[in-house]
Amino acid sequence: MVLPRDSYAFDVAVVGGGPAGSSAATVLARAGWRVVVFERDRFPRFHIGESLLATVNQAFAELGLEAEVRAAGFTEKWGASFEPGDGGLSRYADFSVSPEVPVPQTFQVPRDRFDELLLRHCARSGAQVRQEHRVLDVEFDARGATVQFADASGERRQMRVQAVVDASGRWGLLARKLGLRVDEPRLPNIALFAHYSGVERLDGRRAGDIRIVARPDLGWFWFIPISPELMSVGVVLPRPVFDRLPRRPHEETLAAAIAETPVAADLMRGARREWPVRVERDFSYAARAYAGERWLLAGDAGSFLDPVFSTGVAIALESGVEAGKTLAAALASGDLSARRFRAFDRRQGRRYRAFRRFVLGFYTPQFRDVFFQPGASPSLFAAVVAVLAGHWRPSLPARLRVGLFFAVVALQRWLPLLPRVGRAPDAGQGVGARPAA
Repeated sequence: MVLPRDSYAFDVAVVGGGPAGSSAATVLARAGWRVVVFERDRFPRFHIGESLLATVNQAFAELGLEAEVRAAGFTEKWGASFEPGDGGLSRYADFSVSPEVPVPQTFQVPRDRFDELLLRHCARSGAQVRQEHRVLDVEFDARGATVQFADASGERRQMRVQAVVDASGRWGLLARKLGLRVDEPRLPNIALFAHYSGVERLDGRRAGDIRIVARPDLGWFWFIPISPELMSVGVVLPRPVFDRLPRRPHEETLAAAIAETPVAADLMRGARREWPVRVERDFSYAARAYAGERWLLAGDAGSFLDPVFSTGVAIALESGVEAGKTLAAALASGDLSARRFRAFDRRQGRRYRAFRRFVLGFYTPQFRDVFFQPGASPSLFAAVVAVLAGHWRPSLPARLRVGLFFAVVALQRWLPLLPRVGRAPDAGQGVGARPAA
């Protein structure tokens, strides 16, 4: 049952003002619906710098943000460089090589500035933004939803709305409440990272591209030039590798990982750490469902994948836009049932599985053997690049080529046809391990 609009304080409550929440709220507000965004922090706030994918350009267009993002002065990104830790090879994934990617240039963004830009645009679009408001619980019934929250003064209050978009990030308000979260047991990784000045960069058009440096223990480094001065530098280590390390300050662990990885050590010769080292653990998960009666999950509130292919903000923006469009249509029809949201639910799951296939593959030696082959078919590699640019469901010919790529990866495990690349006979020993005798 849907009551008259005047019976509700707002039509929709959006929990979280990050990229997913601000995108969903912007779409809904621009469609004429009354939206309130509850954000527990005060923007700008710290968040690790992010490397965007090319598909965010479509989201910016739908949000009416193209010009503002381009005028913000963010570092331009045209692709990603991948190389083994010894520097013997390099594979450059230039987004422009794939015909599946209509707008190949994207950005590296400091998240404090980027997220604030999105949230301000959301407010200008007509959404009411309430910062330093923490949602405590949501109760659903046949007539709507009751949102319980603490305001900026700490006073507990409640509000009636027709529907809820949960964009609460890794906190995952509804996913945890409804028992929907599914941890990813095959990606139990640890990330240590900080911001540095004085890190060597690529030249010319590629100066703003992310660099991924693969380690022989199946971990990897990221180098993201998030501003003209700062580089986000981090290492991701499989948990078994991390657990074998001596217990010591995280600054020492990151420094040791850099020192023993030749490419990373060379890039960091003149670097100076400007921020404390931060740590993230076991950060991959999905959801059993992404929508239900009167609710939808968007961005990290639904799922999050290991950051090796920089899918986080791209998925957040796209799922936020999709949540806004789906809910706007549902509100107009008066049908807020789970059935109405089935297409949205299926799409979120399919996108997660499409990217998950690549992420899981990257943590196998066979994937790296095939990916780093210098003589790979250009059309095959272009199809892979399309997915790495964010186009998780490219054209049928591209999907067939991606399938062929993974078939070769599977063959490499049982019938090695290609030389080993980016790994050593003693692979898997980990940071600070003694070389094999």
